[in-house]
Order: sequence, then C-alpha cells, then structure tokens
Amino acid sequence: MGLESRWREEEREGEDSIVVYKTEEIFRSSVGERVVALGIWLGSVHLIFALLLFTLLFLPFSKSLLVFGLLLMLIFIPIDHQNKWGRCLARFICRHACTYFPVHLHVEDIKAFRPDRAYVFGYEPHSVWPIGIVALADLTGLLPLPKIKALASTARKTNNAFCFGYFYSFSGLDGEENLSFAPLIAFLNARTGFIRIAMQNGSPLVPVFCFGQSNVYKWWKPSGELFLKFARSIKFTPIVFWGKFGSPLPFPHPMHVVIGRPIELKKSPQPTMEEVVDVQKQFIAALKDTFERHKERVGYTDLQLQIL
Repeated sequence: MGLESRWREEEREGEDSIVVYKTEEIFRSSVGERVVALGIWLGSVHLIFALLLFTLLFLPFSKSLLVFGLLLMLIFIPIDHQNKWGRCLARFICRHACTYFPVHLHVEDIKAFRPDRAYVFGYEPHSVWPIGIVALADLTGLLPLPKIKALASTARKTNNAFCFGYFYSFSGLDGEENLSFAPLIAFLNARTGFIRIAMQNGSPLVPVFCFGQSNVYKWWKPSGELFLKFARSIKFTPIVFWGKFGSPLPFPHPMHVVIGRPIELKKSPQPTMEEVVDVQKQFIAALKDTFERHKERVGYTDLQLQIL
C-alpha cells in the first residue's frame, strides 16, 4: 500500500479528518537496521566526545593538534545536500529511526500544505534531543513538501538564508532552559526570532508538538547558581544523558508528533514589536490548543504543558 492510499484510509477512520502515519507499518525495518541507523545518527555525538577525550589523554601534543585540526576542517567543509550517497544514507537513517520507537505522525489538515509554499514549523518540546523531528524529514516522504530543512536553533536572523523555500523547524535549548519531565515546559515567551522570520517572508506558522519524546533518554545536569550562570554565559545547558544500557541508543518509547493547522500570516518585511508579539500570542495559543486536544487521544491525559 502506497503512502497516498494509506493516508486516505487513515483520513476516513480518523476523527476530525486527522491523518495518522504509523511509520512501523509504512517502512519495513529489522532490529539490526534500526540499531545501525540510530547508532550512526545519535551515536556520532558520543563518538566525537570519546575521540576528543582519547586524544587529550593518550596522544602526544603534535598528534592531538592533527585530530583537532581535522575535526575543525570537517566543520567548515561545505555540505552537498544533493549528494546521491549522502541522501541515500540520510534516507536509511530517517526511515529506520522512525520505526525504532516508533514515531507516529499526526497531521490535522494535510490538504492545508502546498508543495510550492514555505512553512515555519515551531517544534516543541526540545527535551534532551528533539528526536521526533526525524518524522518531518523530506526523506521519509510523509509530508507533501518536497524540500524540508530541519534546523535546531534559536532562529536567529542569520538562519533566514537557509530556511526559506523550504520548511523551517525552530527548536532550541538555551542556557536559561530547564529540562523537566512533568509538567513539560516550553520556553516561548522570550523567543520571537522564528516568528519574525515567518512574518518577513509571509510564511504560515505551524504548531508542532511531540508527545513521548521526554521518555527516550534519562539525563542529569548539575544544580546550583554557579552552573546556571555558566549555562547562561555559553547560551547552552550542558547535560549528561544516556539511553539503553547506558549507551547513546535511546529507549524505544513511542512518540506522537502532532502537526497543527497552519497560521496564515501577511508578509511584513519590517514588522513592529507589537505585531510580532501579537503573532507570538497566536502561535502559543495554537500550540496549547493542539496539545490539549490531542494529549488524551495519544495516551497523555494527565500531562500538563507550561509556557514560560
């Protein structure tokens, strides 16, 4: 059964015309393929950290410089997003990673999305790692958007050149953010960069919420005022996190990524702060509404969302 026919079946069965993509039924995947895909994708962070630690502890200074130089060079080498082998590997990772948890993608109004338009998707929560965002990648083929670029950042204006003409996902964890399991906390009141970008380009804002993402990793972070000041100074909250058997492999906990209806915006090249705040209020209200309407349906009846 193709994706299109599967969508039509789900639309007839779903309530309020909600489309539900169950990735474990759409993509064929073995246990080995899932583990390899997750290892390549999420294990890379731990691998780099282990490499740096090994370099500092066991290699002479001259060879350590070579390792650091190589890693630094890899940061600045331009990425060819259309590379055949790169896209093949990315497709393997995206599709098999989705089936591991599995990830279910819920779309309230699939017909509201046009392939010739750009959208700004506001994805919450960030959690330890916004893993559920993998279901939104264009390589999964679930959304009718041919070019999707998912960025985890604070949506500064410098990202503008990268996100438009595509899909943009805002998801950032900064130095003031406090990880929490219950209630879930979304820090949106002080964040207007992604909203301003959407207004400047006249692109619809789309509220997206992922249920279950906070359960795929366990984590620990230091406490105290000194650590908080340090986190704020570097604009990032350092944490230690682990998954299955203490490894980078996350726990296979089901995730439900819910995509709300797009909020249409008028193009405003230079929006005033009052206009930005007004749209921000609309987005927060839409995100809360999406959360409340779907939490019981996906098994999180008692979960609370707090916006700060």
